Amino acid sequence: MSQCNINVNDLIKHKQQLLDNGFAVIDYVYSAEEIQNILTIINQADMSNETFRKTNDLFAIRQFLKELPQTVDLIFNHKLKTIIRHILGDNYFVVKSIYFDKPAASNWYVSYHQDLTISVDKKLELDNFGPWTKKQNQFAVQPPINILENITTIRIHLDNTDENNGALKVIPKSHLKKIYRPETINWNIETEITCCVQQGGIMLMKPLTLHSSNRTTNNQKRRVIHLEFANIELPKELEWAEKLNL
Repeated sequence: MSQCNINVNDLIKHKQQLLDNGFAVIDYVYSAEEIQNILTIINQADMSNETFRKTNDLFAIRQFLKELPQTVDLIFNHKLKTIIRHILGDNYFVVKSIYFDKPAASNWYVSYHQDLTISVDKKLELDNFGPWTKKQNQFAVQPPINILENITTIRIHLDNTDENNGALKVIPKSHLKKIYRPETINWNIETEITCCVQQGGIMLMKPLTLHSSNRTTNNQKRRVIHLEFANIELPKELEWAEKLNL
């Protein structure tokens, strides 16, 4: 099954799902061997780097592709490149990469939110950019809405993920409502979907899609590589912090 070819007609359907609903799930993008090779590199990484964050509830690596460049060729295999080409387009590049490990015993809960910031190389006074934050030497800022609408996230699942170990819950079509404050969600009209993804599968999502995740209850890990892609340039004074051309 992991050797299945990518069907272009299926990709057309997934692209439409992404545009219409704000998310799509594609299984069998990576084989078990490919997943294990990626995990081996992660497990051998130097945990003392300042972009690494490890607690009882979370292990995260910011600027993941910069920190572990030996994973790039493994992650961007033929299938993922085909998916990116048909669903995103030829001129998209990476603008953010994070590795998340939600440990088996984690009680980490994330409430509904949109991903409203981008990672950039410096802090500047620019119209319509703000507020600003800085985490682990990384500047982040909320940009104009057209930049957020241009971004697509691909989440690579290194474990089977369901409602019992923190699979994302999403509100379909919420990405079409621009900035949508979680406290204003009208549950009389909105629905919630849990996005279960098999090990080796991926989830595509628009950052403006409202999403959340529950605590882990089945003692199973949930390890995910989170990649964000764009094909829009920032104002000339500012650069994407992690721009990587494919």
